[in-house]
Amino acid sequence: QVQVVESGGGLVQPGGSLRLSCTASGSMFSHNDMDWYRQVPGKERELVAQITNGGSTNYANSVKGRFTISRANAKNTVYLQMNSLKPEDTAVYYCRMRNPWRPIYYWGQGTQVTVSS
Repeated sequence: QVQVVESGGGLVQPGGSLRLSCTASGSMFSHNDMDWYRQVPGKERELVAQITNGGSTNYANSVKGRFTISRANAKNTVYLQMNSLKPEDTAVYYCRMRNPWRPIYYWGQGTQVTVSS
């Protein structure tokens, strides 16, 4: 059973930074694409950032220039570096491991990020 576990959330002031981590079990991590999503109550989950198994990245317009996604295959881990945080970045952040060839997805349980003074 594949497990995906996020960490690194917390409370930060506007303008501050956080780095989220997501670690996945199993031997296939390097073959999979990885996504970060976020969700606030009453709204749909939205895609924040993606990184392919080859290292190509994609970002939501709302976070471009502020967030950076990266991966460390040797550690089965993907990161989301979040800078210049705004109150509207407050959400539960979810990590998803995605098979690039088949509709197979594994979600983490989420980590809360709160941006507030």
